[in-house]
Amino acid sequence: MRAVFLDYDTVSHGDLNTASLAAAMPGLVLHGSTDGAQLAGRIADAEIVLLNKFALSRARLDAAPHLKLVCIAATGTDNVDLIAARERGIGVCNVRGYCSQSVMQQIWAMILSLTQHVPEYTRLAKDGTWGRSGIFTVLDQPIRELSGLTFGVVGWGELGRAAAKAAEAFGMRVIIANRPGGAPEEGRHDLDRLLALSDVVSLHCPLTAATRGLIGERELSLMKPDALLINTARGGLVDGKALASALKAGRLGGAGIDVLSQEPPVDGDPLLDPDIPNLVLTPHVAWAAREARQRCLDEMAANVEDFRVGGRRSRVV
Repeated sequence: MRAVFLDYDTVSHGDLNTASLAAAMPGLVLHGSTDGAQLAGRIADAEIVLLNKFALSRARLDAAPHLKLVCIAATGTDNVDLIAARERGIGVCNVRGYCSQSVMQQIWAMILSLTQHVPEYTRLAKDGTWGRSGIFTVLDQPIRELSGLTFGVVGWGELGRAAAKAAEAFGMRVIIANRPGGAPEEGRHDLDRLLALSDVVSLHCPLTAATRGLIGERELSLMKPDALLINTARGGLVDGKALASALKAGRLGGAGIDVLSQEPPVDGDPLLDPDIPNLVLTPHVAWAAREARQRCLDEMAANVEDFRVGGRRSRVV
């Protein structure tokens, strides 16, 4: 089956093994990136399209008359028009669970950096402050113990569960939000209540109509003034302007953000302001451990192999 990967460079930095993809799709063509002008020529004859963040709208799907399967190198599917794919009879697969360990590590790197103030203390050790302190230590930044604090999870999927498991290992109490836009579930909390109770709030929702702008000025005002907000899910979940204002005003203890509404942020973003305190900002790398990226490719290959024998492995359409 004729197959093409439209944005392979978003997955690999020249450090992955493509043998599983080649075995599943002999003749697969890997394109590092694709722009709108190149798309039609690259998918006109394709039966299988692999992509990560490249957007396939209805019009773009219509440019691929032979298309049978779209494989997404991610869990999120908001970059593919699923309704149009279903109407055309085009299968769509995603990849789940491939980066749970990598994302969990990033979440806790952010939390620990914000609670231990690692960058600030590194600066104080190196800029002469420690040498001038007159005592054996420097106590300029507050350090908190995590044990006994409350860890609020919004989005109780595999990633949310992995983050919660680590929270429990730190001695934290885990609470879970009701599904945004869904019915209340026993043992869970409405979002407002969870925000008020939590010392750390970690977001793991897909970006949908029900979750876009989930955390805005009102929601931030419900959080404890020393609480932390962590977002490794989708940038559109959080109002960046409201978050920047809350951090600058000292109405929030800190934030760890790995995703923005526009990526890359070529038009700027309020969270890029270098004067925002207590903000750890990374360029959408929580998922990107080499092992996770290799697992992603191998899972995509397995999805294709299953599709070719009539299966529905990891199908969302």
